[in-house]
Amino acid sequence: MATEEVGKPASLPPYPQMIVEAIDALKQKEGANKSAISKYIESKYGDLPAGHSTLLAVHLTRMKESGELVFFKNNYQMPDPTAPPRRGRGRPPKPKDPAAQEAVASPPRPRGRPKKDPNAEPAPKKPKPATAPPAVSKTGRPRGRPRKVQP
Repeated sequence: MATEEVGKPASLPPYPQMIVEAIDALKQKEGANKSAISKYIESKYGDLPAGHSTLLAVHLTRMKESGELVFFKNNYQMPDPTAPPRRGRGRPPKPKDPAAQEAVASPPRPRGRPKKDPNAEPAPKKPKPATAPPAVSKTGRPRGRPRKVQP
């Protein structure tokens, strides 16, 4: 009993084998959901362990992650070798480029505005234009608030 799972009778085949057998026997085009697989296993093998639903869920997840089963629209199917791989919803992630990750290895920049260099010479001042007439807009008035009139 060292190779068998805990609480599993000796007459039961391994769960992955029972799952594949249930999917094949149900013969549904879109696959079979977890409850249909469970009902088939319960009807064929009457004496199941106490944690049957948990064991079934664990094995289904494991088989899905390893690629033995395909999970699509809440149904489990056997993968079709000729079919293209199905994509999930949303935009696919960008491929990871190892060269780009090495370039980002420099320490991150500090937050906020960078400090002024105290040794740098001051920037040259812009020369003011020689007494230009006040700017007049399209309305014929100069810009800004009018000056106070002296009485």
